[in-house]
Amino acid sequence: MSLNRNEKAAVVTDVAAQAARSQTLALAEYRGLTVEALNKLRIDARSKGVYLHVLKNTLARRAVAGTPFEVAADAMVGPLIYGFSEDAVAAAKVVADFARTNDKLIVKAGAYAGKALDANGVKALAAIPSKEVLLSQLAGLLKSPIQRTAAVLAALAEKRGGGAEAPAAEAPAAEAAAAA
Repeated sequence: MSLNRNEKAAVVTDVAAQAARSQTLALAEYRGLTVEALNKLRIDARSKGVYLHVLKNTLARRAVAGTPFEVAADAMVGPLIYGFSEDAVAAAKVVADFARTNDKLIVKAGAYAGKALDANGVKALAAIPSKEVLLSQLAGLLKSPIQRTAAVLAALAEKRGGGAEAPAAEAPAAEAAAAA
């Protein structure tokens, strides 16, 4: 289906607005992918906050012109699906995870922080843990010294308190032995 000039302008505006809000762009070739598989990919992307869209490459190039994603314009060739995400790793993770389970989706390229990424760069970006996982790891690291200090103090208190209580516990046993 061919788009008229106004519809093309609307698509470019929509994609440009999405690109302005995003940190990451992931490109993947979807040739040979079934409609069912593509719908599953879109549902997964939507649940993770990734804007996933099949676009004409010329419209995509116009939309990313003047943005940090312009560096990926050379890779915009062939039947591609574009994934934009506000989270730094979400788009790369959705595309790379789906490509791992479905050989028809091929990761082609991407962009992050104004730098073009090749397929391996997108996969490496996808391997980074999500923001929530990184925050929980940081919280665990911050909690660890406090937890260790508390354990050492508890052990010292038990040792000092246990040392004073031990003779008191032995005294009744000694009295019982003497009485017998």
